[in-house]
Amino acid sequence: MTRTETTGTRVPAPRPSSVATAPRRKTNPLPYFLILPSVVALLVALAYPVGWQVLTSMREYGLAQQFGQPATFVGLANYVEIFTSDDLWAVVARSVVFCLVNAIVTLVLGILLALLLKAVPTWARVVLQVALLLAWAMPLVAAVTVWKWMFDFRTGVVNWLLVRMGFEQFAGHGWLATPLSFFLVATIIIVWMSVPFVALSVYAALTQVSGDVLEAASLDGASRVQSFWLIVLPTIRPVVSVVFLLQIIWDLRVFAQIKLLQDSGAPVGETNLLGTFIYQLGVGSQDFGGAAAVSLFVLALTIVLTWPYVRNLLKEDEA
Repeated sequence: MTRTETTGTRVPAPRPSSVATAPRRKTNPLPYFLILPSVVALLVALAYPVGWQVLTSMREYGLAQQFGQPATFVGLANYVEIFTSDDLWAVVARSVVFCLVNAIVTLVLGILLALLLKAVPTWARVVLQVALLLAWAMPLVAAVTVWKWMFDFRTGVVNWLLVRMGFEQFAGHGWLATPLSFFLVATIIIVWMSVPFVALSVYAALTQVSGDVLEAASLDGASRVQSFWLIVLPTIRPVVSVVFLLQIIWDLRVFAQIKLLQDSGAPVGETNLLGTFIYQLGVGSQDFGGAAAVSLFVLALTIVLTWPYVRNLLKEDEA
């Protein structure tokens, strides 16, 4: 249809829009109400310890506080004293490097073990899974004690095997006496205790990869390496990202393994990580204000290191 303007020109009538406006989706508030009690409980449970840490970091503790005297409020003096110390930044650098190395090694070995679990027959898979579960379920103190016996400079089986293989220089070698070999032993222990979680988690993700897609890629000429990088890895990436994120958090805050190894005669000042550094400040030196300040710094450092992975997870979830 057309319409006539005052000039007499026939102008085509506007056509109705072919694209219908999509109705605005209403937000269902029920899920938010369902998770509200859990969120409130989590915030309440975190508010007290974090708030107490903040208050403690702004107070000075000494001998008088052991007899009931209130601690003196010093504001940010503890932060200034701690963060202007070279000892803290040496420990921070050491902890970050140690954390990233352990997390990467654990992730790589866990993925390789998961691929092995996927490839072996059922009976071998069951044996490997039981072995991984036993290693994972072993109490931490017992596990570290066994490893300390193995690396003992007098009766350790590691030195005995190395000497038998012709490395005479390892006779009576003290693995915990120098920082480099100390952290090598600590890495072996931490990776050994962490790999089962990564391997079993990644194996569970591998079971969800479509076999038809892998078969089609093989028929198209893709090698196993190409299938892994282009099909398997993108499929299991969400699980790998979460596992790697957890490993960074756990390895940055490692304490018990390092403390137990230090108790065997290791040089404490050269092998301190953030966890043992906080323990030494608080329990060893009675500097609870400084220990609380470093604890809050570790919390902030954990957020900084893990934020890129959290952001990627959020982007993948939105996609």
